[in-house]
Amino acid sequence: MKRRIIFIRFCLFCCLCIFIGIYIIIGMVRIIMAPPRPAITPEQYTADSLAVCSILALEQPANPWEQKLDSMPPGGRRLDVDRTMRHGRVFNDSNYLHIRAASQLGIDPIDNEMDAWNLKRPIVHVTSCPDYYVDNLTHSLPYLVPEAEWLLRDIGRAFSDSLHARGGGDYRIKVTSILRTNPSIRRLRRRNGNAVGGSAHLYGTTFDISYSNFICDNDSMPRTVDDMKMLLGEILYDLRDQGRCYVKHERKQSCFHITTRPIYEPDLTDL
Repeated sequence: MKRRIIFIRFCLFCCLCIFIGIYIIIGMVRIIMAPPRPAITPEQYTADSLAVCSILALEQPANPWEQKLDSMPPGGRRLDVDRTMRHGRVFNDSNYLHIRAASQLGIDPIDNEMDAWNLKRPIVHVTSCPDYYVDNLTHSLPYLVPEAEWLLRDIGRAFSDSLHARGGGDYRIKVTSILRTNPSIRRLRRRNGNAVGGSAHLYGTTFDISYSNFICDNDSMPRTVDDMKMLLGEILYDLRDQGRCYVKHERKQSCFHITTRPIYEPDLTDL
């Protein structure tokens, strides 16, 4: 009787092992026969960041400040601006200074979704507003640390106030790049030589403002791009002189690359 019970148990154990083996084999066959993942299209360069964005962002209501004219009006009345400033010489803060300030003030660079859950600092969702317009970001996410969003807002307000003080014009600055992740940096480097591996954009302290395109909300007072670039340069010069930021004039991307500085960071620009 005992031998029969042992034999039955042995048979059941063998059947279980066979069943598990068949299950594993079927799973492996499914993996091998599964179709390949589709290639990443240009619109999906930040697909790795979309998961991060879903973690960081809440559903946002419709934003009326996304509305704008399709393009700047032709022509334009001249502004009273300093046309002697050479932006390439004045705004030439090294990448070392940008990254040094960014790493002190900002978040840890994001490699994956887990990093997005464990940020060491709070970040602010940056959206178009009366002070600035956020472009359709293809290689970055619309987030900044609070100090950087404050700086961006101050730049936009100063630009608008100065424009109206010098004769008017309904324009906003255009933000073209904000927070990047390590995977998006690697992909962007294939297309943009300025996107170096150690980018200050990784820390949520840095943003790019276009100087070749400004957002027009009303064409009743057309202005020239060159004059508005000079006006923006004057504002950035003052804020940089106050120790609030580092600025790099990017030629290929036609933008000012701006990094927020910590309040008590020593000034190393003259070293």
